[in-house]
Amino acid sequence: MKRMHIHVGVDNIEESVRFYNALFGSQPAKLKPDYAKWMLEDPRLNFAISTRAEKTGVDHMGLQVDDAGELTALRQQMSAANLSTHGDGETTCCYAKSEKSWVEDPNGIAWEAYHSMEDAQIFSINDVANDGGACCASKPELAGGTSCCEVAA
Repeated sequence: MKRMHIHVGVDNIEESVRFYNALFGSQPAKLKPDYAKWMLEDPRLNFAISTRAEKTGVDHMGLQVDDAGELTALRQQMSAANLSTHGDGETTCCYAKSEKSWVEDPNGIAWEAYHSMEDAQIFSINDVANDGGACCASKPELAGGTSCCEVAA
């Protein structure tokens, strides 16, 4: 089953967590000093905020699936719609190990399709390189460039 995903860049994580806790009537399922995620059932939504986005506001949207088979089907839907996709393969992003693909809508909004396999102790593999960069923030490069999410080794 698919779950809608929205990632919002924020300036102040503590202030934003207080706001979204009140708005959703729920505590985050994952809370880090630079990141928070609510896994809501009504509506079925994975809502994440972080201070690592390149801009404040909606950074990207996506569809999270429960297993690899659903991810394959979603990738086929993207291809059938003649959308230019970029696959990251397995990556570490947003404190999770996932397999991802990206597409950009006609208005320039980045969408990710992904399956999370397990939690990770780091925000992204970029943290290992100590560059502090975002892994899935802003638009991926779709025309032969490198994505902002790096493929895990």
